[in-house]
Amino acid sequence: MNNFRFLKLRVYQDAKSFHRKVIYYTKGFPNDFFHLKDQLRRAALSVVLNIAEGSGKRSDKDFNRYINNSLGSINESGACCDISHDENLLTNEVFNELISLAEHLKDSLGALSKKLKS
Repeated sequence: MNNFRFLKLRVYQDAKSFHRKVIYYTKGFPNDFFHLKDQLRRAALSVVLNIAEGSGKRSDKDFNRYINNSLGSINESGACCDISHDENLLTNEVFNELISLAEHLKDSLGALSKKLKS
């Protein structure tokens, strides 16, 4: 019944959790920072979607290309969080939580990439 490979991946579940938190924490961004809110949300979603899309590819080499795209997006998310923090849109506590989750995702994606290469 459950034929989607990505649903079985812990990194996919973690990426969804990160995306949900980004949505929650960016709800209060003022309209002047819509561009930053939108970019952060899209980058976080891109992590999730690249994992899902890549998992459906026929080879691990192809899947790994999408994992590398996810790595780029999680780095972009981290940069958006840093800028949001600099603009006082995220508290220290929220910033540290999101950066910690992003670093965990980066490490998990890196480990998956390494596994797919072997």
